[in-house]
Formats: sequence, structure tokens, C-alpha cells
Amino acid sequence: MTLQEMVNQAASLYSDRKAVWFDECNDKPPTFYTYATVVKLAMELTAFLRKHCDQQGKCEIGLYCYPGINLPSWILGILQVPAAYSPVDPDAPPVLSTYFMKKSNLQYILVENDKINKFRMSHVGWSYCSSSTIEHIGLTLFQMSSSNADLNSQVDDVKSKYEPFKAMGNSQPGYSICPDQTEVKTSEGGYMDVGQKYSLAYVLHTSGTTGIPKIVRVPHKCIVPNIQHLKSIFEITQNDVLFLASPLTFDPSVVELFIALTSGASILVVPNTIKMMPVELSAALFHHHHVTVLQATPTLLRRFGAHIIKSTVLSANTSLRVLALGGEAFPVLNLLKSWKHKENKTSVFNLYGITEVSSWATCYKIPEEVFSADFRTDFPIPLGSPLLGTKVEVRDTDGSAVLEGEGQIFIGGEERICFLDDEITVPLGTMRETGDFVRVQNAKLFFLGRKDNQIKRHGKRFNIECLQQAAEDLCQVEACAVTWYQQEKLILFVVPKDDLEERETLKELQKHLPAHAVPDELVLIKTLPLTSHGKVDISELNKIYQNHLNSRRRDSKLSGAEELWERLQYLWKSVLGLLGDSTGISKDAVFLYSGGDSLKALRFYDEIEMLVGKAVPGLLEVILSRSIEEVYRHILKILFPDEDQLMNYDNVVKRKLSGNSGEDFRGKYIKLKSERGLEVASGLISFIALSRGNHFFSMNFTKSFVQPNNTVQVGVELLQQPSFLHLVTPSIMKSHVQGYEMENRILTVTDKATKTDCCSVHQIHAECSHVTTAELALCIRWKSNTRKCVDASPLVIIPCKEEVSASVYVGSHSHAMQAIDLDLGEIKWEKNLGDRIESSACVSKCGNFIVVGCYDGLVYVLQSSDGEIHWTFVTEDTVKSSAVVDPSSGLVYIGSHDQHVYALDIYKKACVWKLHCEGGAVFSSPCLSSFPHHLYVATLGGLLLAVNPVWQFSTDGPVFSSPCISSLTKQEIFFGSHDCFIYCCNMEGNLLWKFEATSSLYGTPFVFQIDDLKNRILLAAVSTDGKVWILNAKTGTAEGVDKLPGEVFSSPVVWGTKLVVGCRNDYVYCLDLYITGKKEQLRC
Repeated sequence: MTLQEMVNQAASLYSDRKAVWFDECNDKPPTFYTYATVVKLAMELTAFLRKHCDQQGKCEIGLYCYPGINLPSWILGILQVPAAYSPVDPDAPPVLSTYFMKKSNLQYILVENDKINKFRMSHVGWSYCSSSTIEHIGLTLFQMSSSNADLNSQVDDVKSKYEPFKAMGNSQPGYSICPDQTEVKTSEGGYMDVGQKYSLAYVLHTSGTTGIPKIVRVPHKCIVPNIQHLKSIFEITQNDVLFLASPLTFDPSVVELFIALTSGASILVVPNTIKMMPVELSAALFHHHHVTVLQATPTLLRRFGAHIIKSTVLSANTSLRVLALGGEAFPVLNLLKSWKHKENKTSVFNLYGITEVSSWATCYKIPEEVFSADFRTDFPIPLGSPLLGTKVEVRDTDGSAVLEGEGQIFIGGEERICFLDDEITVPLGTMRETGDFVRVQNAKLFFLGRKDNQIKRHGKRFNIECLQQAAEDLCQVEACAVTWYQQEKLILFVVPKDDLEERETLKELQKHLPAHAVPDELVLIKTLPLTSHGKVDISELNKIYQNHLNSRRRDSKLSGAEELWERLQYLWKSVLGLLGDSTGISKDAVFLYSGGDSLKALRFYDEIEMLVGKAVPGLLEVILSRSIEEVYRHILKILFPDEDQLMNYDNVVKRKLSGNSGEDFRGKYIKLKSERGLEVASGLISFIALSRGNHFFSMNFTKSFVQPNNTVQVGVELLQQPSFLHLVTPSIMKSHVQGYEMENRILTVTDKATKTDCCSVHQIHAECSHVTTAELALCIRWKSNTRKCVDASPLVIIPCKEEVSASVYVGSHSHAMQAIDLDLGEIKWEKNLGDRIESSACVSKCGNFIVVGCYDGLVYVLQSSDGEIHWTFVTEDTVKSSAVVDPSSGLVYIGSHDQHVYALDIYKKACVWKLHCEGGAVFSSPCLSSFPHHLYVATLGGLLLAVNPVWQFSTDGPVFSSPCISSLTKQEIFFGSHDCFIYCCNMEGNLLWKFEATSSLYGTPFVFQIDDLKNRILLAAVSTDGKVWILNAKTGTAEGVDKLPGEVFSSPVVWGTKLVVGCRNDYVYCLDLYITGKKEQLRC
């Protein structure tokens, strides 16, 4: 029996009943197909595929689409070829989809007609031998061929992306995959062969959250028993309505679809955007369509919110008969009881399974008495009994069966077998390791969690075995073990070979490990303590470390201020890896400008507290923002509060610095002057906001701000970066000063070239009469992991208040919107939205809200302080465009792939107007000019439009880059194109210059000015190959170039010496600009 045979049986019995409903949840009435229509359309597709597809051997056909009215017909049409369907998520990272298609060796893929452009753009490495369109069915068939070299490199990219050192997401029971699957043959003789004709039903890939994504090929024999048994358990009839809650790439969707379509029941399909909208979704499910069976993850249920769950989903008169929760840990019983009305009759089930044995393995019905008021709240929910054909075993670490106690679950069955990756044959009765641990009690299984040595450190999850493996690879290490001491410190215990230098060992580890996997401390021991079973005794190692700490505390008595200064300098160099540097430390040296970062700052903090033997309140903040002199003074006040010690401080430092007055600053950063100098209007939120394309937005300042020796007028309705911006931003850091005569003095540089009647004052520590100029270089200041590609561009907000740090706001394909500290790279808050984010955020006129578009078709208005949702606005298609705010009216302008530009009033929560843009979807972002007051919009049709419109300029390729306007360049317009050129036009649309980069430019250029290069006006642009270009904005000639380790679709933003940009290797980067190269005499 196959899935399609079961559907056709039901269709013959219920041909006139409604098989599928599709509700867009808008003004349009929902549409439906009967079973007869579904089968008719499926047969047409089947006939088409049989004609165009070579069916020799096993046939697998990709399906690149969103859920819609045709979905059941499309899947049934593929199955009837017969072939296996392979869903490809249009919203998945293209590199992952490409990996899946290559690894699956897909030869054919059906693409939804209105997704063809998206498919082509996302998979540019593929070539299409032929394509055929079935208009009324809404699909186009592509036959795939590709360059092995190109695709193999993309496969390698995916493999490197999912290395074990990569931070991993939270692991939940059900669909988190053990990295090293094992197979255990439990029956003699028989095998299942992947090449057996017509055996496969569908092909999926795992998410890759705990390792390299796996391909899973699922035979009909594996999934059909699931469908049959769950239909019986849930007592499904032709009167039921089921909801397609799961994405097609998540195998519970198979259960939802085929439980309905093999029973004469109806399946309800809604757009993905509606699934993110609790009120609309609950209305569609329970008021309009009266859904009776809901299979969902606990996360989807929680998304409704307690109020809707109580009042609608699990109310007394709900239509819902069955609620089956799976894919994640079952909710706490007390919480579920609080959701369920006392008169509610819904049956609740707990489902458990893994993708490798698709789909569910066990099921448990929660007894009705559990929900009574007097029933104990600590009642544990078991995983339940095995489903038809499924075998569940619990084994200990030696592989022995566990009848009582704890162990790991293994799942399989005689024919409940799937093929993983390149498996050709699998023994019948194979059992798959799950990585999930349970407690067996009275023959029932209770989930405990995953015990695979994953820990979360500095916000990143990783496996401590990675550190152990990296250490064992070092030639100086005989043996080692790792402990997560008190869940606070990562300790590496090493049995050394011969002479082992701790500092060099840590340096070697830093070369091979990400920062969050580098140990806090390395402890040398003579031998590893073992348990009676011959395993490393972790508890004994923790005792060894505790004794080590006690010994250090006894040895850390300080004799006075002089010894504190000596020890502090040693710790500074040790943590920064500068012990081999004989150069002294300047008392003005700042930790973050000397090679430090937030993780090293934490190590330095721990080392100081260990040194002084007590807590030092406020120390971390001083380390992060002050000089070593101020760190020393701060400790001194805590440690030696008597005045005599403090009075001796200057003598201590002078003695230690004597003979070093000509200090060498080679390769070190010089402390910058403050980036703020603005007077704040009383009672208002004052800020400067910078975003891509030189959108400069300052609000709520007084009419002027003060700089030394002069005053500059600041307008409150400025939109683009004004000509005076360089007066507010800090100067470029001097670096790599090469061996000239040194003097310790302050150099004041006055900018006389500006056309305003004011000057710029830079305070730097100048050590010479010569500085390096003329060439710009960049180095990484920090990078922040977002877990998926960052195509959005950063929004930088600089508050006027000194005590409030500047923030970078940026979204990711991981659905996460992050607020990051500009100086330190630390995450202030993170908010998960409904889908991937390519839109760049903008700030509201009041400064209280961040506005960002999302792939789910929504425009989100978030509170800037904590990321909570203030309002959402629904468009008719994906929102990749980035919003812009009109500072005079406060209106927000944003484009959508529905070819409209919208004007939104976020305070009244209303759309003021919308305008249809002829010539293609609005991918890029509107750009608002004050003088003249025009709104500029670029489209995927290759047009740049000035609304009303005034003129247009055509390039040789689609324009993904938003236009950039800056008053620094007298209102010239800069933008990049798919044709690899950066263009500069004047306001009349005439070409002034163009620069050819090494690849396409999707990001928007950014104009900025450098006083240190004689007020030269520069343009920062980043091409898709990761090249960061610094051009002369007037001539288009290159001034500097660097490369990021990944593709870049994001746009750079420059504030002072910091260039911030997103990268497709999952990171947001902050780069520091500095000057290097030619020597030039400075007149001091």
C-alpha cells in the first residue's frame, strides 16, 4: 500500500466532498477543491511528468513552492508518476537548498510559477537544460544540470558551516539529530534497498542544528503505518477538518496531509504569514473552518497566547476534538491545565519521533482525570506506546537494554526504515540512535533531555568534546579532559608531554577554536583520575581545580600598590597575548583598543579578582571603557582604601614608566576622543541614527552643540548625512607608526578646509612628527554570530547620553532581530520575528521604535529598548525593502514585493497611502530627499524612479542596491548594480563615473569624510564576494580594499572609525578603519 493508493481509495468514496480549503484570511472568500478536482489535477500533472521525466531507476522530483490550494494535487501528482517528492523551502538559505539538491542528486524540480525569479536568483550556480510550464496547474518543470566544481564548493561551504565548533541551537526532543547516527542490525538476513522501484515516498533534509544536515529518504513502507495507526488513534472521519500546521520540509506535514486525504476529511491551508498572526489564525481555524484536529509543536500552540488558548483553542465549546503535540518537549502539565477550560473535551496527545525514522514513533493520550482540579500537578507525562510497526528500545552506554533507570532511546522496526545520506541498503530491523535520554519507570518512558555534552557559554552553544579533541591534537599534550566547573568556567586539564608552555598552548588553541570554545584556564596534572569503570572522574577533576583555586588565593597576597601595578601589567599582557612583547604599557592604554574583546575582558576581570582575592564592584565596566591607569586606580580604592597608598600612586607609575618616555605604539590603537558632543534638549530622547545609503537622522537636539573653540548649528529635520557630520565623528585611528622620534604630548589638529565657520578638533596621543597617511586599511573590531546569513544592513543609533551606549540593530535569516553594543559587540536584546529578515531597520522620529520588514509580509514596529512588538502591518508579499522615516511628519515609507510603496503612521497604527510602482517588485528601499522633497525608488525591473516621477536611469542589470545621497557630495547619487559596477549620477540622471568591482553589488554605498586625509570624501561599498571597497567619492578611484570571509549582500554603515556590515557567514562585522602606507610630514 502506498500513500497515493490510500488517497485514491478515499477519493473514490468521497469524490464530491471538500478535500482542501485555502484561506488567505483577507477580503477574499476561501477557496476549495473537492476530492474529484484534486485527483483530476494530480492526474494531469502525473501525465505531464511521465512525458518529460526520465523514469529509469528511482525518480525524485523537487517541489519549490509555498503552501496553497494546489499543494495536495502537486504532491499526489508527483507520487503517481511514481516518484518521491522533495520539498525545497523557498525561504531557506540558498546554500542549504543547493546542498540539499546536490546531495539528493535531484534531476528535476517543479517551481511554483510566481517563485521562478526567486528560484533563479537564489540558485545562480545551477544551469537549466530545459523548462516546461503547466500554466493552469501553476508549475514550471526544470531539468537540472550543474558544474561539479561550483556545486562541490557549495557543498564544502555547507560542511564547513556545520563544523562541530559552530555554536549550536537549543536541542529539543523529537527532531534534533544525533551527529553520529549508528545502525544496529537486529534481525538476520533481510535488507531494504533504496533502489527498489517505486519504493520512496518523499525526501527531506534535517535542519543541521546539531551537525551537517542529513538527507533522509522515506519509503512508503515506513510512513504508511504511521498514517494508518494515527487515523485510528485520533478516530478520524470524513467530517473532520485538519490544519496543515507544519512546513513541508518538516515530516509531520506528511501526517497532517495524508491523515486527512486518506479519510475523506478536509485539510485547511493558510499562508505562512497568517501562522504568525495569532488572532487571524485562531479566527480562521476555529471560527471560520471549525478545525477538529490540530497537530502542532508546543511552540505553535504557545504562539496563540494564553488568552486565545483559553477562550478559543481549548475553550468549553471549541470545535477542536484532538490536540496532538510533538517535535518538542511536552509542556509542563500545570501550564496545560491552566490553558484548558474545565468544560473542555479536547483529547490531548503527546507525540515523539525523529526525522530518521519518519515521522512519529510513540503516542500517549493524556488521561482526562489529569486535568481535574484536585489531580497532582507534578504528574510526569510519558512518551507513550510505540506506534504500528515501530520498535523502541532504551540502552545504556554499553549498549545493554535498560528495563528500569536511565538510558538513550533507539528507534526502528522491521520496515520502519529510512535511508540516510548515501545509504544504499539498510538491514531490516535497523535501530537508529536518537541522542535523547529517558528514565524508564514501570515500563513507561519519561524524557530527560539530551546528554551530549553541549554547554552554553557566552550566549553560544557548543560541545565541550570539541575543545578536548582540539587539545588532544596538540603535540605538547599527552592526555586531557574538560570540565564545565560550576557551569561558570571552562577548564582544560592537561597531562603534558615533556615541557609544556601554558601561554603557547592557549595561543595554539585560539588558532583552532572560536572564542567561546577557548578555555578559561589550563591546569597541568600528572595523570587523569579515573572511575572504577575506567572513565575520567569528572568530580575528582573538579576537586583538583578547587584545590588549585585555594592555593592561588593563598599565594596572591599583595604587598602594596607597587606590586599591584606590576601584577596588573603582567595580567594585561597575558590575557592579550603580549607576554613576548618587551614594550611597556602606556598608562593611557585602553583594553579594547589594545587587542581586547568582551570575552578577553571577562578573563581579565576573573584574573584580577583572583589576584586580589575579593570581588571588585564595577570593575568590568572600567576594563571595557577606561585606561589601565583607571583600572589600577579602581582596584586600589577597593584594595587599599587608606590615603597613603593612593598618594603614592603617581610615584609608583612614574617609577615604572621611567626610561620609557619614548614609548613605541607600533600596531596599537590610540585612544579616540569622545564620539559625542551634543547638548541634549531637556526631557527628550536625543540621538543620531545612521543607516545604509547615508540615511542620517538626528532628532530632539537643541539648536546647537559645542565643540572646542566653536559652535555648529544642528537642524532637527536633517535626513541625509550633512556636511558637518565629520565635526561630530571621531578621527581615524592612527596605526602602524614606524620607528620615528617619539614625544609624549598632545597634538591638536585644526581643520581649516571646511566651508563652515567652525573647526574640527581632534585630540590624539601623537608620538612623532611624521604620521602615515594616504592609504586606508581595515581590521576586525568585533563580530557577532546571528546563526544564519545576515543580508540586512545595520542601523546604528548613537544616543546623546554618555551613560547609554551606541547600538547596532540588524536582522538575520534566522528570524532574529538583534540589538548589539557598537563598541563591545555584546548583544543587548534579541527578538525572533515570523520569518527571515533581509530588511534593514530604521528608527522612528521619537526614537522609541525600530521598524523592520520581514519575509512573512509583515512590517514590524519594535520597541528600541527591549525589542517587544508595538505594531505589525500586513502587506501582500515579502518585505525585503527597508523603511525610511520622514523626520517632519514621522511617517514611515517602505516597499514590498507586492510592487507597492506604503506610507505608515506607526503612532495611529494606520496606512496613510500606498502607491503602485510599475516595473517590478520593490526590493530596494525608498530614499527620501529634503531638497528637492522627492521619494526615490529602485525596482527589480532595472529602473530608478523619482516620485512624482521626474526622471529614470537604466543600468545593464537589476538594481538591488538602494540609492545613496549625501550632502557631502553636493547631492550626487551613488548605487551599485548586478552588472558589477558602482555608479555615480548627478541629480539630473547623468552618469559622472562608474567603478568596476570584482562581483555584483547588492548593498548600498556609504559616503563619509576623513579629516586626516585632507578632508577627502570617501565612498564605502561592499561587493557580493565580500570585498570591502573604499573609493574616492569624487573620482571613483580605489583608496583601499579588504575582504570578509563570506558573501555580502548587506550594506556598510560608517560611524567615525567603525564600519559595520553583515555577512553571509552568519556574522555581523564591525571593522576599524586605520591609516597605513605612505609617510607625510605633519606640521605640528
